[in-house]
Amino acid sequence: MKYTLNDFSQMIDHTNLHADASFGDMVKLCNEAKQYHFKMVAINQAQTATCAKLLVDSEVHTGAAVSFPLGQTTLRVKSFEVHDAIEKGADEIDYVVNLTAIKNGDFDYVKNEMQTLVQLCHDKGALCKVIFENCYLTKDEVRKLALIAKEVGPDFIKTSTGFGSGGATLEDVKLMKENCGDNVQVKAAGGIRNTDDFLAMIEAGADRIGTSSGVKIMDALNQRFEQDRITSLELRANEKEAQKADVGTPDDHETEGEYDLWSDLYE
Repeated sequence: MKYTLNDFSQMIDHTNLHADASFGDMVKLCNEAKQYHFKMVAINQAQTATCAKLLVDSEVHTGAAVSFPLGQTTLRVKSFEVHDAIEKGADEIDYVVNLTAIKNGDFDYVKNEMQTLVQLCHDKGALCKVIFENCYLTKDEVRKLALIAKEVGPDFIKTSTGFGSGGATLEDVKLMKENCGDNVQVKAAGGIRNTDDFLAMIEAGADRIGTSSGVKIMDALNQRFEQDRITSLELRANEKEAQKADVGTPDDHETEGEYDLWSDLYE
């Protein structure tokens, strides 16, 4: 598949999720996103209204992070955050799954949370991205989450917040892509800071890249295109339909007696 510079820029979610980000930082972020034709700005929920106003009449989307970065809020709280963000101008939502539920083996909860938030986003015309935070998950847990996403149908599943103990890996991108089905896309985020890593993630199957280094990456790509006198790069040249392992459906786990007390923490 051949990618132009514009194709690459449209794969970037231009990111500033720092807790101390100022209004000036948001102005800079939005101006860069418009200048480089990035797909979206990824910001904390508190900056949603500001960025939506700064991006009015542009093609850049406003993306709000929900239950970020830990995912450890109840479904009611996440639902309110989604509703509030969309009301303030967000048209894309990146939410973090409930890691406690995953570690308890409660994939029914995870599926219900995903169904609820995806439906809420889609009813309001917003895209929904589900952040797995793979650095805390086993490969089997990543696979199970991707299979749930295949059934539920969020717009994207995403590798990482960038605030965990690790970021995106090529192995995880491939694993997610192999199991999420053709109707769910993959977003790689966390630690993608240069052109080589950016292209490698796309080669592995990423459809969107979350990075705070988008300007640096696009400047380097533009220089490469000019030096090589090319108008496109071919990636995924040998792409074939992935052979999906038969891992079945997410397990129904038996729970210990004290599990009901645990579940109260996230119900």
